[in-house]
Amino acid sequence: MKNKVFHSAVTAISVFFFLGCETENDINQIGNLVPKTVDQDSSLPSIPINGTQLHVETFGNPNDPMVVFLHGGPGADYRNALNVKELAKDGFYVVFYDQRGSGLSKRHDKNTYSIQLVLDDLTSVIAHYKTSTNQKIFLFGHSWGAMLATAYINSYPNKINGIILAEPGGINKKLLDEYGESSRKINLLSEITSNLFYIDQFLTGKENQHAILDYKMGISSSFSYAKGNDEGIEGPSPFWRMGTAVLDGFVSISENEGFDFTTNLMKYNTKVLFLFGEMNKSYGYSFARKEAMYFRNAQIEEVKGTGHEMIYFKWENVHPIVLFYLNELK
Repeated sequence: MKNKVFHSAVTAISVFFFLGCETENDINQIGNLVPKTVDQDSSLPSIPINGTQLHVETFGNPNDPMVVFLHGGPGADYRNALNVKELAKDGFYVVFYDQRGSGLSKRHDKNTYSIQLVLDDLTSVIAHYKTSTNQKIFLFGHSWGAMLATAYINSYPNKINGIILAEPGGINKKLLDEYGESSRKINLLSEITSNLFYIDQFLTGKENQHAILDYKMGISSSFSYAKGNDEGIEGPSPFWRMGTAVLDGFVSISENEGFDFTTNLMKYNTKVLFLFGEMNKSYGYSFARKEAMYFRNAQIEEVKGTGHEMIYFKWENVHPIVLFYLNELK
């Protein structure tokens, strides 16, 4: 019997091509294959910063302490983390943005990305929304977003008043390789892998043909929640659009240059909150400790009844832990 990944791909491809035959849609026409980005649709909320245009949303009183949410990926978006907006009711100004080249933000070519560039983007986002010099700033990162948050305080330990890290995939190259080995093993001869590549028989795209590549990445993402996955992901969660070029760009950086976001972390004196999902077999308390050891002061908390996508599936368990931490530092 064909597995869930195969059915997802075939169904999506069939719908696309049958509808295309009926309406004569052109896959190269903007908006036909994947949602438009902010530079293509002026109705989407956005801000121009640092030579790009980012898809953004904010919730709460702009004068309250700010919580900037950093989504996973690279190349995902913040749609499945919108539960975090409830912190606005708790007295925080919550800022979401799709990172450069991700979600509904403007696309750029693969070779334009760098760690420093996305750190500069975050600095610009904070500056755009900050209303006073004494306004406190907190970072809340999930997966890749937690890695990015760590990279930020590693570079700027005095700019952030608190940081929440929900299962960072690896805050240096060694830890990333270790986590990747345990969480995303792929047997190149398996049926699942064959089905992931099945779409290539119907649709291919060159390096910076963003719409085609993002469409294919969106379909293949169903692999992450296949039955029995080690990260304990319960099922699909919503997203607007994947960013393939930014993902490929950072994979290349990791493989060719390496990275280490731990070199300066001991200068960050504020307590850091680590979250991990009870059902994620690849992370767990032991891996959280390996990452937390690089910080001077870290608190590790388990989120019951969920895995890696804890913010979407079990926000009711995440919320009180996060709120207690934030209120301590508010």
